[in-house]
Amino acid sequence: MPRITEPSAVAGVTRAQILGRMAAAVLGGYAFCWGFIALGVAALFAAGMPFHDAEHLASLLGLLVYLGLFLWSFCARRLARVWLLLLPGGALMTGLAALIQSRLV
Repeated sequence: MPRITEPSAVAGVTRAQILGRMAAAVLGGYAFCWGFIALGVAALFAAGMPFHDAEHLASLLGLLVYLGLFLWSFCARRLARVWLLLLPGGALMTGLAALIQSRLV
């Protein structure tokens, strides 16, 4: 009788690697999209768009960005590259959004 092995063991992928990619996809993608949406709302409002229109447009675009980042975090070759884009990128965009908002007020 042939021995049945886990698919992840066959591909050489450990559970820790899968959990790391899941965390990057969910948590890192959330942090990045938080910054993306905040920056989008601030920039669009500063450009003259009404606040609620800017909020809805940035949120809709943020959903698409989140989907793309979620999928990319599973197909990227290196998990470190994913984390190095998501967390600093989200923090940078959040900081820029705060700067724009402070200039508006």
